Amino acid sequence: MSTQFAQGPHTFHPTILREYDIRGRLDNSLSAQDAFAIGCAFGTMIIRRGGKTASVGYDGRPSSPIFADALCAGLQSTGVDVEMIGLGPSPMLYFAVKSRKRDGGVMVTGSHNPPEYNGFKLMFQNESVYGAMVTEIGRLSAEADFEQGEGSRTDIDVSDDYVARILSDYSTDKGYRIAWDNGNGAAGQVLQKLVEDLPGEHALLYEDIDGTFPNHHPDPTVDANLKDVRDLVLAEGCDLGIAFDGDGDRIGVVDEKGNILKCDTLMLIWARTVLKEHQGAPIVGEVKCSQVLFDEIKRLGGQPIMWKTGHSHIKSKMAELSAPLAGELSGHIFFADTYYGYDDALYAAIRLLNVMAEEGKTLSELTAHLPKLFSTPEIRFEVDEDKKFTIIETLVADLKARHDSDIEVIDIDGARVNTKDGWWLMRASNTQNVLGTRIEATSEAGLSRLKAMLQDEMQQFGITIPFDKEH
Repeated sequence: MSTQFAQGPHTFHPTILREYDIRGRLDNSLSAQDAFAIGCAFGTMIIRRGGKTASVGYDGRPSSPIFADALCAGLQSTGVDVEMIGLGPSPMLYFAVKSRKRDGGVMVTGSHNPPEYNGFKLMFQNESVYGAMVTEIGRLSAEADFEQGEGSRTDIDVSDDYVARILSDYSTDKGYRIAWDNGNGAAGQVLQKLVEDLPGEHALLYEDIDGTFPNHHPDPTVDANLKDVRDLVLAEGCDLGIAFDGDGDRIGVVDEKGNILKCDTLMLIWARTVLKEHQGAPIVGEVKCSQVLFDEIKRLGGQPIMWKTGHSHIKSKMAELSAPLAGELSGHIFFADTYYGYDDALYAAIRLLNVMAEEGKTLSELTAHLPKLFSTPEIRFEVDEDKKFTIIETLVADLKARHDSDIEVIDIDGARVNTKDGWWLMRASNTQNVLGTRIEATSEAGLSRLKAMLQDEMQQFGITIPFDKEH
């Protein structure tokens, strides 16, 4: 165990303890000392829950192995026995915790953030770590309220087992011509193992793991980041293109015609087969998802559940309802029918290929029946941190006080307002001093009316929404 650090009071930079994870900027708000303190605090939480073991993994950023070693030292100092699985995607760490029945797990990753950032995603065997639990890590650290012990560390390789588990749910012998864009993210090595055993022809982009992301930013929800895989699909006549984010837990997809399929559309494709096996089951989508998702789930005989944004919120609601499928517009997709219920982009890709084979259709054919809608991307803009939630609370209260029969206000996470033209959403970010909005309409004219309506509503706060910056 490292002797570089010793247990003692430690105060984190106020910006790094987030709603869903711990994340900061290198040499500014996040250091190896922070990583050690996180290990001490989280190890204490594991021990006090009656646990003893934890898995640790890390992504391809240059700082990640350093942080992972410091984190392990902190965990061990509390008496936790650590299994270090090394470099790989976040879902491989989740797999190690679930399959090996470890009491907790920590992934050192900056996810899709720029190279100068890093962070930590934490989990217990059967529970996400977010909200109050993240706050508790801060308290334990500040008070040095740590358990003490001498835990062990073992370095293991679970990549072959992880790939084998993913492939065990590939239900067809049919092979496809696929363009894969790893974006130099942490999934590169396991992706290469996956395609070696997957039927079909596979063209890989940026499969080398490089945490400086020299080719493009590893965020598949931004259309510009899918340009390379889209170009490859069209140039090589591929059946589809699949892209991952920096730590492999979010997916982006391009169909054979080069159309980008948003994840609420992908959810509908998966829901068709999931609901055949789980008739009447709840399917969970977040508040930013298209109304088509919820309408189509209902049409297919499922229970559409609209819930709060954030993968920890979605996972908790999914577990509460025993839902077999859930997802976010951001590309986090959760299967709990034959899988573990965590977000895994490589596994989601396999399930997408299964549906294509089962239906005997191309991706564009699987979505051809859906209505054409007109929408904005999510538009985010900064506001004062101490005002963001107050703005939303005032907006919701004002809208409800009007008793307007022409609108319906859904306030599970911000204000989602349904009208005859479609809907708009305004919500506060849980992790940044940001408000975000999205609008969806059944016509271009309706989209314009909804933009004007929302703009009018926000004028009372002195806010002008930057629609001109849509991308």
